[in-house]
Amino acid sequence: MQEHEAIEKLSPYIRVAMENLAPGTWVLREREIWDYEILYLQEGRLIVTVEDEKYEGIPGDIFVFKPRQRHSIRVADGKQVSQPHVHFDLFEQPDSPDLTVSYKMSGQMTEEQLRWFRPDLMSEGPLALPNHIRLRHPKRFEAMLFELIEEFQMKLTLYEVSCKGLLLALLTYLIRQNTLSASLPGPDIQAVRRHLHAKWEAEVTLEELSDQFNISKYYLVRIFKKHYQTTPIQYHRQIRIDKAKQLLRYSNLSIQHISDQLGFGSIHAFSRAFKMAEGMPPIAYRTRSIPLPYQGEN
Repeated sequence: MQEHEAIEKLSPYIRVAMENLAPGTWVLREREIWDYEILYLQEGRLIVTVEDEKYEGIPGDIFVFKPRQRHSIRVADGKQVSQPHVHFDLFEQPDSPDLTVSYKMSGQMTEEQLRWFRPDLMSEGPLALPNHIRLRHPKRFEAMLFELIEEFQMKLTLYEVSCKGLLLALLTYLIRQNTLSASLPGPDIQAVRRHLHAKWEAEVTLEELSDQFNISKYYLVRIFKKHYQTTPIQYHRQIRIDKAKQLLRYSNLSIQHISDQLGFGSIHAFSRAFKMAEGMPPIAYRTRSIPLPYQGEN
């Protein structure tokens, strides 16, 4: 099924939607499910393992389990856990009402049960969601989930139609929030960026940034480059070069003075860095930037 077709034909079937309180000794052994499950950790702490990836769940965390994914869950601190959840098919099928929730591994299933696995359309493409989501403000999601659970439990007239709409709204909200979170740098990276802008009068090193913001150098370079398409050091160097261009164009400061003001070790280091960035030495940039005197009309 093409991506646009999948979106156009979305008509989910909600199999289970319920609140759940688990005791501090609760353990869900490794299993594979035929459908999808969204679990919301309202209270307590969980250790969730998906395909050997371990997550430590705290209140407000959301877990998304997909068809054929091995996963297990256990309470982390021996205290009661509140974990409302919903099981669903993305597309209602003739056997959707007959399907139950799986607590087995595929190696324990019959041939017929193996055919019950739904296609996984939520790992890639427009419907993609990670297994673990930590929203900055989970209360809206929580309210939407409990509205869905209430509608499913009360089973009023046309509740099936209402549940479809509520689940689609919930999935849309999750996908949008996850996409937005992925596209925006976290507060730590934003703090680094603000620091680089404020520190234009001196060089910085990755070691200094790593120590000051308690971030590993590898993580800092990788995440900063993801959001700003350059490394922190290259980004900072361009800030200083842009400042130099302003001073060259709009001040009468000497090249040496500008070099000193921007914290370069020497005028030669400044000239070399400027030429590398702009393709010409500072004096040539200043000469080219001086506006010609007004000659008047002929």
